[in-house]
Amino acid sequence: MKNGIHPENYRLVVFKDMSNDEMFLCKSTADTKDTIDYEGSTYPLIKMEISSTSHPFYTGKVKLVDTAGRVDKFMNKYKKFAK
Repeated sequence: MKNGIHPENYRLVVFKDMSNDEMFLCKSTADTKDTIDYEGSTYPLIKMEISSTSHPFYTGKVKLVDTAGRVDKFMNKYKKFAK
C-alpha cells in the first residue's frame, strides 16, 4: 500500500441509532465532540437518525420516522391533490 494516503484519525467510534438506542462500534474518521462509555471504555459518539436496526427495509416493519414535522408539512401541502 502507498504511504501517506490514509487518514490519520482513523479510530474506533460508537454509532448510536437515536430512534431505538441501538449502538455499534466500528472504525471511522467522522468528526465529533461527543463521547460515550461503551463496554468499559470511552469512545467518540456519532448520533444517527436511522440505521439497519431501525430501517424498514431491514426490519420488515413499516415505521414512520418523522423528524421536525416533515411528514405533516408534506401532507398539508399536498392534501388537496389526494382527493
